[in-house]
Amino acid sequence: MAVIEITSLGDRRVAMFGALTEAQLRNRLEPSEGIFIAESPKVIRVALGAGYRPVALLCERKHVAGDAADVVARVGDTPVYVGERGLLSQLTGYTLTRGVLCAMRRPVPPTVAAVCEGARRVAVIDGVVDTTNIGAIFRSAAALGVDGVLLTPDSCDPLNRRAVRVSMGSVFLVPWTWADRPLQTLAALGFRTAAMALTERSVPLDDPALMAEPRLAVIVGTEGDGLPRDTIAAADYVVRIPMAHGVDSLNVAAASAVAFWQLRVK
Repeated sequence: MAVIEITSLGDRRVAMFGALTEAQLRNRLEPSEGIFIAESPKVIRVALGAGYRPVALLCERKHVAGDAADVVARVGDTPVYVGERGLLSQLTGYTLTRGVLCAMRRPVPPTVAAVCEGARRVAVIDGVVDTTNIGAIFRSAAALGVDGVLLTPDSCDPLNRRAVRVSMGSVFLVPWTWADRPLQTLAALGFRTAAMALTERSVPLDDPALMAEPRLAVIVGTEGDGLPRDTIAAADYVVRIPMAHGVDSLNVAAASAVAFWQLRVK
């Protein structure tokens, strides 16, 4: 274990924790060199358990032998940068949750076929850009039996720091990847598709035919406008959640959780 004291905001060794934007961390030009930031010992443990590779740790000194002691022990020779709470808050721009961050190497995204292999239930996230919603959708997907997640390229990155934190590390537990034309690809893989939207042909979520589908992909859309019309038109089913008191819709994260629970494989 190499513990290195940080005393300056300009120390380039820890630029990944503060000076670099999410886009720079992602490194689209050299995906194999991309990194992401996992926050809090609990989330870092989940990532390490899922096989993600650490690049560096940043934490308050007291956590090296405290809350993060087991994490530090697991990362081997990975450098552990430590500093005072105030300095680290200035460096990162926020107060560290439980005082620990871990920069981790981004894996190469799997193919859609690999994510869907053997899957019975898949979620498709189409154009959802809010980090909190992405994290919440992944947490529900992991908890409620979704086998894989596909995201359109205009959706938020699941490895965004806040999305990872909101998911409580669930983004590491469910296979996921990017998909340019998810409906066509899923059809070729033997899936039927269900678009969550309010239209004249929407069927209720507990429709027996829908629930009996052996391989089903649930498609959820943007927070404001919902799913694109062409996506709704191309889906095998259009699905609504029956609601009371004149409420017409739920937040995309809440709607996803309801759909995942109702349509789970029993």
